[in-house]
Order: sequence, then C-alpha cells, then structure tokens
Amino acid sequence: MQSAVRPPLYHLVSLRPKLQKFSSKSQLCALGTPFCRLRMTSVSGSELRPLRAVGGSSSSSGGDDGFVTLLEYVGKEGIHVKDDLVVLLDHIQYASKRIAALVASPFNYSLGKQTGFDSVGSDRDAPKPLDILSNEIILSSLRKSGKVAVMASEENDEPTWISEDGPYVVVTDPLDGSRNIDASIPTGTIFGIYKRLEELDDLPIEEKAMLNSLQSGSRLIAAAYVLYSSATILCITFGSGTHAFTLDHSTGDFILTNPSIQIPPRGQIYSVNDARYFDWPEGLRQYIDTVRQGKGRYPKKYSARYICSLVADLHRTLLYGGVAMNPRDHLRLVYEANPLSFIVEQAGGRGSDGKHRILSLQPYKLHQRLPLFLGSLEDMEELESYGDIQQKVNPGYEV
Repeated sequence: MQSAVRPPLYHLVSLRPKLQKFSSKSQLCALGTPFCRLRMTSVSGSELRPLRAVGGSSSSSGGDDGFVTLLEYVGKEGIHVKDDLVVLLDHIQYASKRIAALVASPFNYSLGKQTGFDSVGSDRDAPKPLDILSNEIILSSLRKSGKVAVMASEENDEPTWISEDGPYVVVTDPLDGSRNIDASIPTGTIFGIYKRLEELDDLPIEEKAMLNSLQSGSRLIAAAYVLYSSATILCITFGSGTHAFTLDHSTGDFILTNPSIQIPPRGQIYSVNDARYFDWPEGLRQYIDTVRQGKGRYPKKYSARYICSLVADLHRTLLYGGVAMNPRDHLRLVYEANPLSFIVEQAGGRGSDGKHRILSLQPYKLHQRLPLFLGSLEDMEELESYGDIQQKVNPGYEV
C-alpha cells in the first residue's frame, strides 16, 4: 500500500489565494463585508453572537447579527485610522493567521527543535525553525503591504530596510514562547508600529533603519499581540483603548469579542517563575511573601499562575488583573516591553522596569534587555513601593 504523501509546509500555512494589495480601507472593508454574516449555533440551538462594538449596535454590513470584523472596526464601527494603517493591519492579520496555522499543524514537530546555528548575536536567543519561518512570513507580508519602510525583528541582528516610501516602521517578536512549543504551550506574536521618521530620509540606509527602529515607546501609534492558544486572539491598541478580536476559523475573520478592555485596578494573581526566588533581591522577595500570605494592601491571599509564555501570561493578567513579571534583564525593550506596555497602559494598567515607566525609556541598542513588570495599577504601585525588585543575579538558566 502506497504511503500518503506529506503535503509541503507552505500548503499547510496558506489560508487564502495570493495576497492582494489594496489602496484604501474602503476596498478592504468591502472585501471583508460578506464574511460577517455567518451565524454559529450551539448544541442546544441558541445563537452565539460576538460582542457588539459600539453601544450594542449592529455592524453596518452584518445586519442584525452585530458581527464586527477587525477591518470594519478600524474603518467604520469603532476607531477611524488612516487608510495606510488599515492596509498594513490587513497584512499583519494575514501573517498572524498563517502563523496560527503553522503552530497548530501536526507537521511542525521538527520545526520546534533548536537549530544548529552556533553563531547568533549575544543579545539574541538561538533561533528555531519555527521562529525563522514565522519571521519570514511576517517580512513577506510587510513587503507586500507597500506600507512599511523598516522591519526590526527579534530574529535578526539588524533592521531590514524594505521601502523608501513606506510610512511605517514595524518592530516584532515573531513567535514568543517558541521554546515550549513541543509541549503545545500557548505562544504569541508581538507587534509595535511607529511612523517613519522623515527627517532621517537623507541618511545612509543602515543608519536610518537603525534610528527608526530605536524610537521611544512613547512614539508608538499602534501595538498588538496575537495569542495562539485554544483560540487565536489579536489584542490591539491604536492609542485610544485596548480591544481584542478572536479568529473565526470558519470565515477567516478576526471578530471583535472584547471591546475597550479595562484591566481590574487590582487582581489576586502574580505571574513569575518563583523557582528563582533565592536569586531575587530582598524587595521582590518581601513583596511576594507578603501578598501570598494576604498581608499586603489587599487583604486576600494571592495565587501564582505562570505559563512561561509572555503573551499568554499577559493576556490572563489583562483580563483578571494582578502582575506579570520577569525581574531579570531578559525581555527586550524594543520588541516586547514597549508594545506590551502600550497595550497595558491603554487598558488602564502600568508597565515598568521596576524603577521607570517603560514607555519613557529611550532604547540605545536594538536587542536591549531589561526587567519587565506589567499589570494592574494598584498592584504595580504596591510592588514598586518595595524599591529593590530588579534581579541582578543572572546565572544563565537553561530552562
């Protein structure tokens, strides 16, 4: 009996025909309109509807169903952003769908293994094939958008110059948490979007690519993460609130499910690898000891929840409150700390390195690492009041 032929990998991650270019958001929204009308029915027969975006009103295209897609939300139903940004966003969501299919594929097992690359930058983690392929998917989508001048990625030593006239700069961690993908632990993609600095246009390509990529987080115009878990969720901010969209695999659309997320002012969960407890400074140990005994400002015992996947730990914190942290110089300011802090702040929380607001920091190198604390405003204020919370001991953990 002839064995089945395994399909090429690109067949597994191709979710629609050749990606087209669109000049305006009206073209994109018109394309997405017919896909908003599908009704899902539960076992009991009752209709399941996503949350409506604006005051419970129906989508202009979805009739009575009230389905609002990501592109509709940025074009009609919610926040209005520039046409160029909507076109870029369409290509970003397309890349995210391809990565979602890739990480869920039964053929990706070998891609989760470490590569044989011995020479990577000292500030970068050794890549895996899944990291590299995810990076290529994003770069390809950004090129096709025609809207990006520079892409800076955690997977590349230097920024990639794409186009002289692209209005935007994109920074990204293509596949956060990939070290645990063999165990099917949730992973994620992180994006930050800046405007291209036109005053740098006359500089040499390498110089202007780097300077555009090293913008302060305070200059972000949009940031997003995509969580690949039991559902694929795209959580995004354009600087006026944080909103989550869930991928409907039956239509290929991201549907608005959590508009205007507000992180609770205080939670009852801390997320950190407390196996490192004895490497922590005294202030951080005192804080954790205090809140888990219920002796802090909030008189209830805190629980520990830790996935070891930054996007997944943050998503839970965003919904339930509390603090997610890595107290050592491990997470990257450009690709992780800045975009995620922007998202958290727009949901009413705070992002800090333990001493300073993340978005106030000026990056001085592309792969700069730092401690990161993200969470509810009251929890963050209490944590920072302990003073010494940045871990200085960093022996180089293997797991």
